[in-house]
Amino acid sequence: MARNLLKNPSGEEQLEFWDLTENGGSQWKVEDMPGDCGFDFCIDGVTKYFVTSFELCLKRQVIDLLAEGYSPEELDNEPAVTVEDWYCGRSDCGCTYQMTVSLLDENQEVMKEFQPERVTLDPDCDDCSWKQVSHTFSEYGPGMRFISFEHGGQDTRYWDGWFGVRVTGSAVTVEV
Repeated sequence: MARNLLKNPSGEEQLEFWDLTENGGSQWKVEDMPGDCGFDFCIDGVTKYFVTSFELCLKRQVIDLLAEGYSPEELDNEPAVTVEDWYCGRSDCGCTYQMTVSLLDENQEVMKEFQPERVTLDPDCDDCSWKQVSHTFSEYGPGMRFISFEHGGQDTRYWDGWFGVRVTGSAVTVEV
């Protein structure tokens, strides 16, 4: 089984290893499961999540695949790259969730990108419990050397504090 290349995918080390590309409102925070007005999580061992605020919060990691031990030859064979993320809202406040994952060449230029439509969760009409998004890249051509993973969102009511989308259990794997 391929290993998760993201460091600190569920907040066990607070915000360590993450570049906070947007840190609006009351800023990013890490909380314990299930949290206020929260939902139980379905994967054993995940006890924390990252939570966003009333202005946009995005965080990012760029994975250097050569530094992680992959050879140029392995990467040029276009191994499958799978990305996964889990997100949820609160039962008392709506939120938005977004994600962008990019396969990058040696100059960190985008070769292929996965950017699903932004999700809006409204507790009055949506199931705001934990949901998974996943995607597998294939046939992207030789030259991949980095992977950029960015996700986040905000709440929809602009309440002070941490009422925005919650994210955890993120993963990036390369099948060689």
